[in-house]
Amino acid sequence: MSVNEAPANVRLIGGEMLLWSDMSGIGGVTEWRGAALELIRRLVPVDGRVLLVGPHPQPLVDDVVARAGEAAALLRSFPDARDLGERHPGLEVFCGRLEVLDVDEPYDLVLALDGLLRTHSAEAPASAWSESLAALAELTRPGGRMVLGVRNDLGIDRFIEARPADRECGDDQWAPHGFDPSYPGGPAALDLGLESAGLSLQRCYAAYPDRQAPRSLLSRESLAFELPEALTFPLSARESDRMLVADPLSLTRLVFRHGLGEELAPLWLAVATRPPLTSDPVHPVELPLGLIEEGQALYELTAGGTRRLPGGEEQPVPAGRVVEEILVEACAREDVKTVRELLSELACWLEAGGDASAATDSLVYDGERFAAVNPPAAPATPPEPRVVLCRILWRFAVRLLAAGHHHPWPWPLEADQLALTLCGMAERPCDQGDLDLARKLDAELGQPAELGEHAPTYRDLLGARDRLADQLTSALARIARLETKLSYRERELVRAKAKLRRTQRKATAYRRTLGYRLSRRLARPRKVARRVIRLLSG
Repeated sequence: MSVNEAPANVRLIGGEMLLWSDMSGIGGVTEWRGAALELIRRLVPVDGRVLLVGPHPQPLVDDVVARAGEAAALLRSFPDARDLGERHPGLEVFCGRLEVLDVDEPYDLVLALDGLLRTHSAEAPASAWSESLAALAELTRPGGRMVLGVRNDLGIDRFIEARPADRECGDDQWAPHGFDPSYPGGPAALDLGLESAGLSLQRCYAAYPDRQAPRSLLSRESLAFELPEALTFPLSARESDRMLVADPLSLTRLVFRHGLGEELAPLWLAVATRPPLTSDPVHPVELPLGLIEEGQALYELTAGGTRRLPGGEEQPVPAGRVVEEILVEACAREDVKTVRELLSELACWLEAGGDASAATDSLVYDGERFAAVNPPAAPATPPEPRVVLCRILWRFAVRLLAAGHHHPWPWPLEADQLALTLCGMAERPCDQGDLDLARKLDAELGQPAELGEHAPTYRDLLGARDRLADQLTSALARIARLETKLSYRERELVRAKAKLRRTQRKATAYRRTLGYRLSRRLARPRKVARRVIRLLSG
């Protein structure tokens, strides 16, 4: 097939971009993972019609096509439409602008998880967000549903990323974003926009930790309550392929602590319905309160806790503070006593049968007992508690130093040395051999503490600069003290040499005197006589 030829299932509707691809753009396509896939699976009608609007990740498209009775897709990029049509011959692919799409029959489910910004074309002026939403609503049948992704212009990732994906002067920004007054500036504006388009909001989710790869969806109902730290702490992991301004962990923790989880979410995922007619059947769907992806596991947030999917039993969310946050706070205050007491209790918990796969970022402590939060599968052979403790403290040391947090120990300490110091504070001394076993255990569990190469945050750079400035000031002061001492010693040495030269001159003058020369000559016969007497007497 020629490069410019399209498969039979691809239809050009107008406004198509023949030489442009959204899949390889600067911003890329949001990598919706297990949480979004689980939500979409619950919404896809088995015998209904589904429309995918805009670019979506390939696993999501493949799953929707496999589950839906009839599926179609709308893309503005001709190369993307051609590739999608070749991959799914039974999928009807429309290529062009959203506003010119005309279908004979609306769809039971319309998915626009990428939003509406990439439904426009460079061949025509971009429509307002409200106009695009109205056009999208017209494609939804009465009683049908629509899932719309909306990026938050004031999301937490905007305060973290030094170079956001949609920075100014990008090739895909022929219509600059931020000048559309109809674009929602918050959850309330989003609700009003959906209502104006004739849609009824069924549930709105806040996606975390970022817009590149969201792995958790938290509903508005769940965010109305104070979520336990065991849930909110893992939602801010650092990504290694971005340049950051600040540590995502501390800022995201503040967002949840101040009850701004929905207002400052990186993006929103709204599930809305079009009011049905009296004769239209409604497909009932029970939407989850939240979906959280942790590693390879997926958990559903329920009213009483969480349950692992599929088929897991409901488990209460453990109360208490995350151990890593307690330790970081104690290190910042140089509260060595609290660190020692907490680590001693952690060691006792491990020796009493605690989880061998836990870590400081997956443990909570309520003042009396420890509890693991969704830890990975335990190793096949249970390791010694001393090795488990060494692994936990080594992971904490790596994360503490990587984040640039203050601690009360000498600054030249590396992660290995700091881990051994912490083991000693827990009254469980470890050596280098235990540390090597701890690294092997960490690699076996599949959660490496040492991240790959990544650019440090801007605030980390400032902190490192301040630490280096303090170290340089201390070194310069020590050099000044040593130079003062060296100058004093040099003066003392000069005086000692001068005194030695005077003594040598006096000795030379004394050797030249008549009395010294006579005493030396008179002393020789006596020496000879003593030697003769010694020989004769011997």
